[in-house]
Amino acid sequence: MNEPTLPARPAAAPLPSRRAVLQAGSLVLLLGTQQIARGATILAVRVWPAPEYSRVTIESDGALVAKQFFVTTPPRLAVDIEGIDLSPELRELVAKVKPDDPNIAGIRVGQNAPGVVRLVVDLKQAAMPQVFTLPPVAAYQHRLVFDLYPAAPVDPLEALIAERLREAPAKAAPAPNPPLTTAAAAARAPAPPEHDPLGDLIAQRSQRPGPPEPPPMVATAPPPAEPARPGIRATSTQTDRLIIVALDPGHGGEDPGAIGPAGTREKDVVLRVAHLLRDRINATTVGGNPMRAYLTRDGDYFVPLGTRVQKARRVQADLFVSIHADAFTTPAARGASVFALSQGGASSTAARWLANKENQADLVGGINVQSKDQHVQRALLDMSTTAQINDSLKLGTVLLGEIGNVGKLHKPRVEQAGFAVLKAPDIPSVLVETAFISNPEEEKRLRSSAYQEQLADALMRGITRYFAKNPPLARSRSV
Repeated sequence: MNEPTLPARPAAAPLPSRRAVLQAGSLVLLLGTQQIARGATILAVRVWPAPEYSRVTIESDGALVAKQFFVTTPPRLAVDIEGIDLSPELRELVAKVKPDDPNIAGIRVGQNAPGVVRLVVDLKQAAMPQVFTLPPVAAYQHRLVFDLYPAAPVDPLEALIAERLREAPAKAAPAPNPPLTTAAAAARAPAPPEHDPLGDLIAQRSQRPGPPEPPPMVATAPPPAEPARPGIRATSTQTDRLIIVALDPGHGGEDPGAIGPAGTREKDVVLRVAHLLRDRINATTVGGNPMRAYLTRDGDYFVPLGTRVQKARRVQADLFVSIHADAFTTPAARGASVFALSQGGASSTAARWLANKENQADLVGGINVQSKDQHVQRALLDMSTTAQINDSLKLGTVLLGEIGNVGKLHKPRVEQAGFAVLKAPDIPSVLVETAFISNPEEEKRLRSSAYQEQLADALMRGITRYFAKNPPLARSRSV
């Protein structure tokens, strides 16, 4: 019997030469190195304009390495980003600069060398740029950040007074009158001009240069001691000066805050409420003295927590009201809350949880941790006194009572915890959680213009009630 024929075994392929192996290995190593160097993908680019500083953010799925060069004439910042090629996402930066950006005139981007993209940010004025990276946090991956601060920032108090004067109604010029007799002229002679506290403020501040304001990147040391607020005449019951209320819309810019089930962003809602409250404050007088609202942010940009406190102190605010919209892990939580600072432990577990969450805003919004003296600067702001906390509790109580008239309260009393944004040592400070944006019903109310108006009215009534019992100069100040 014949054996079945088996297929012949294929001849063994010749082994590659040593030179071929080395060449292939070199190619793999080169490709691997190139892949690592150019592995980051640009996910998004953003530009955040603001009067105080403008921010450019480049988000990627891997850490970026950048080298910066600043040219003073004309002012521009050049940044070389290594390990990437020019992409459509990077080209989008050119169109994202708005004509009214206070600091950025334009952005140019191009492939400067293989694997190196150069960005040139043309500036409208001399600047102090900061370039830094942020690790992944919250919804963000790696971020490369350019913060562009004007070299000569505007004094916020002088700007506030100037704005007040611009909005004051101009006095109509008197109609021409026929010639008067001497006696009639004496009888019609104008009375001596009344004391103008706003003019005094401007005149005195123009005669003495104020301390330069450091970039609001991290909490900064309090400014040197200044003379008492100019243009003040005080009695036991009234003052003769501008009363300033600092309004602090939470979050902003890179930090959206809590987001409701329907996509409502906390940073948008609280800014609208702050604008409505500002209009009410600016139209109000207390004891014959004009009031003025000062916003720690007046647009969609990020302000670090310590900087919010410092800004309120620089304008010598009489009150500080931080406005937020609460969120919790379940949609059932509802109602408004008011918080004051606690020097000790939190008044409840929920208050401690919320304070920890709000204090993480700097991580999400992004601060330059390499800034000098950060820890010293933060410590200098951690000087809140028992008197300040007591005044804050009084303010919180009247605000809570008024808010309870327009909506449900989460807790019937003012709670306390270690909120970083409430640590002004000389300003009564509260944090208002207007409602739970994580609750679908309350999110819908927060989006309602009518409810926003009601919230602003309630807060205004509370502020007025507080000043009625606590005149601004009834306490000592340390500025």
